[in-house]
Amino acid sequence: MSSFNAAAVDRIMEKHGDAGGTLIGILTDIQKEYTYLPREALRRVGESLKIPLSQVFSVCTFYKIFSLAPRGKHSIKVCLGTACHVKGAALILDRLRRDLAVAEGGTTKDGKFTLETVRCVGCCSIAPVVTVDETAYGRLKQEELSGIIASRGTEAPKRAKSARATAPKRARPARTATTRQRAGGSR
Repeated sequence: MSSFNAAAVDRIMEKHGDAGGTLIGILTDIQKEYTYLPREALRRVGESLKIPLSQVFSVCTFYKIFSLAPRGKHSIKVCLGTACHVKGAALILDRLRRDLAVAEGGTTKDGKFTLETVRCVGCCSIAPVVTVDETAYGRLKQEELSGIIASRGTEAPKRAKSARATAPKRARPARTATTRQRAGGSR
């Protein structure tokens, strides 16, 4: 959704009510609606909750999950933690910049993708890692990126077997001694 719609914000406000402690929930829902937090929506939230706009902005800028600039439909995050860095994350980031024609922190012209970097996603054993929305892709090679992007660039049919067969491998948690022990394996 690109233009501000007061009715959409009012519906979100109504859903949350006027109880204290709802600001973060309201902002989260507004960002889901718009992909970012429009200034007009923040003004409306402040007026409705009877809190100063400066306090609303304070919350928006404190939490990294919120954006005051339009974001893409899909969020791509490249991990630049130590393990990912050593395994070539910088090359993956460069490839994404070229393929998407967007700078780090930017959004593609078509509004489909926002490219960001993070310090660690906690998947060091499968480095290098890139997350697209809530899906982590590990042990990535540059050649695999185009398939991952293509799978998010258009909505794939839900029942297409060929789409499942050609989908990129998804990262799985590494098996540790504790999980082997629980599964009845050796130490």
